[in-house]
Amino acid sequence: MPVSGKDVLKKLLKNGWALKSVKGSHHKLTKNGITVIIPVHRNKDLGKGLLQKIEKDTKLKF
Repeated sequence: MPVSGKDVLKKLLKNGWALKSVKGSHHKLTKNGITVIIPVHRNKDLGKGLLQKIEKDTKLKF
């Protein structure tokens, strides 16, 4: 199922991740010393590998 960066960003913020900075369309979020970068390009879907990496780093399923 395709997931956009905007959807991932919303779920992470809802689960306690803090928005640290935004540089262009890349949002940097942190929680417990872990940092992830989420590209938000309108409603464009994230690639399969990138989504798997984000899931691994955040321990969440999208």
